[in-house]
Amino acid sequence: MSAPSTLHHFDYKYSFPLESGATLPGFRLAYTTQGTLRQDGGQSNVVWVCHALTGNANVNDWWGGMVGPGKFFDPERHFIVCANVLGSCYGSSGPLTTNPATGEPFYHDFPIVTVRDIVGALDLLRQELGIDRIHTCIGGSLGGEQAVEWAIDQPDLIQQLILIASGAVASPWCIAFNEAQRMAIEADPTWTERRADAGAMGMKAARAMAMISYRNYDTYGFTQALDNNEQLDEYKAATYQRYQGEKIVDRYNAFTYRLLSKVMDSHNVGRNRGSIPQALGRVKSRTLVVGIRSDLLFPPSEQQFLARHIPNASYREIDSLYGHDGFLIEFRPLTALIRNWTATIDTAVAAAQPISTNS
Repeated sequence: MSAPSTLHHFDYKYSFPLESGATLPGFRLAYTTQGTLRQDGGQSNVVWVCHALTGNANVNDWWGGMVGPGKFFDPERHFIVCANVLGSCYGSSGPLTTNPATGEPFYHDFPIVTVRDIVGALDLLRQELGIDRIHTCIGGSLGGEQAVEWAIDQPDLIQQLILIASGAVASPWCIAFNEAQRMAIEADPTWTERRADAGAMGMKAARAMAMISYRNYDTYGFTQALDNNEQLDEYKAATYQRYQGEKIVDRYNAFTYRLLSKVMDSHNVGRNRGSIPQALGRVKSRTLVVGIRSDLLFPPSEQQFLARHIPNASYREIDSLYGHDGFLIEFRPLTALIRNWTATIDTAVAAAQPISTNS
């Protein structure tokens, strides 16, 4: 059995220009690897997992049903890489890391980062690891945004692309949810202060708002139902919202939360590429796009758009009680979809190979 993943750090010590025109004076990415890298004759066993908004590089922490010994993405067969995104707070450079120009944390001064900037940093890590080709790049939500950007920017890099509960551009609906959360953070009277816990109370409210977009009406009706008809207070739905706020404060900070919400707003594969369909048309990867029927934040119409405009992409859909969060929870139907799609792809590729004859 493969050893568990260990957190590593990649330090890029040169100026890193950002899409906004700002520059970072270098950066650090925290990342994990599992398994052994093999690259033979252009073939690769690399599986690169891109995480969502508050995820980290330890993919087994949040996607253990999909990744790990005996799972579909197995370190006995695959070399699995997951990096904490630029701007996050799980070991990568972000607002609470030290600004070398001042000797103090960046706080509010950390520059705007885009999905494209994050992918640029990931690609530098890829080069550092000596990876020439990625067999499968997979991600949900913000992770899917990174994956499709990477496939557009480097069409010959990724053999298989799996996009779950994601889209080609941030919708006004998604941006509105994010702005409401940022308003909650900014309404916290501590937000303007240069300290690590600034805006923490506002972030609690922001996360409670976010949970409504991550789940849906039926989720709350099932999991947070009334205890009885006589209740006047202490409703499960209310205490659940507070619980989610407390959880995020224990593991995150408002600076990073606000920054990465703006990263999601920045997502538009068509920016400076003519149009969104033109950009998606550059993808050469064999692509599976997965929608979640009950997703309110990234509704299936967004995944269907991806599948229509990415050449030869396949679209599949799962049903889930859990809405957008289904991409983190429904690992059994997701695994089944991916396994069946992969088998179909492998069969088609084998059928297209010329028959070898030996005299």
